[in-house]
Amino acid sequence: MSDPQAASALHGRVAFISGAGHGIGRATARAMAALGATVGVNDLKPEFVEDTVAEIRAAGGQAIAIAQDVSTREGMHVAVQRLAREAGRLDVLVNNAAWVRYQPLPEITPEVMDRMVEIGFKSVVWGMQAAAEAMDPQRGGAIVNVASIAAFKSPMRSVVYSGLKAGVLGLTRAAAVDLGARRIRVNAVAPGAVPTEGTAKHRNAELDARRIARTPLGRLGTVADIADAICFLASDAARFVNAETIRLDGGASETSL
Repeated sequence: MSDPQAASALHGRVAFISGAGHGIGRATARAMAALGATVGVNDLKPEFVEDTVAEIRAAGGQAIAIAQDVSTREGMHVAVQRLAREAGRLDVLVNNAAWVRYQPLPEITPEVMDRMVEIGFKSVVWGMQAAAEAMDPQRGGAIVNVASIAAFKSPMRSVVYSGLKAGVLGLTRAAAVDLGARRIRVNAVAPGAVPTEGTAKHRNAELDARRIARTPLGRLGTVADIADAICFLASDAARFVNAETIRLDGGASETSL
């Protein structure tokens, strides 16, 4: 970065990012490391974790590999505590992990719903709980939860997904109230359509063209767009931003196209 102050926006901070082996999580890990943070790279698959860590270190950043299932309270607490122990502190938590399946309402199964709830909702609670324990009460910290524009405007076959992401916004607001006395800010981002490895199977050229046509900025979002917003919320530039959600869809959710 050309701005030295911006390039050190997270210097000395330690950030835990769940689901950082690919997509938005990986982009966020790279961006935070470039801003001077030591990044705890979490994912269920060790090979994804190692790839991300290697990329960050090759670029001169600092990263710690944490391959761990964070869908359970024990798993999340173990992962966060490990990072805090190895890095000496914890300043930022990004709840990004998700497991998504789209199904019409009549076809929703207990197995799919339980898995989505465990990773997309419960892990957010466990992550905030673990972070609150690990963050210094005087120094405080920042939590950013990754929701979705589906929390506001639901696509077809997204009953569970939209419900979960709306729930994440509720968790964000409530936790911001609960944790404010500990100097911990809690905010969320709500991305729109962002091409990633995980969303590829739900996209095609025709659908992307329709999405672009109804987006005032004339393009789809990128993982870098989302990562930069997360970095902002984690930094001191957002020091008085709390209980907020930033919509990151280029204005698409405000159009009638």
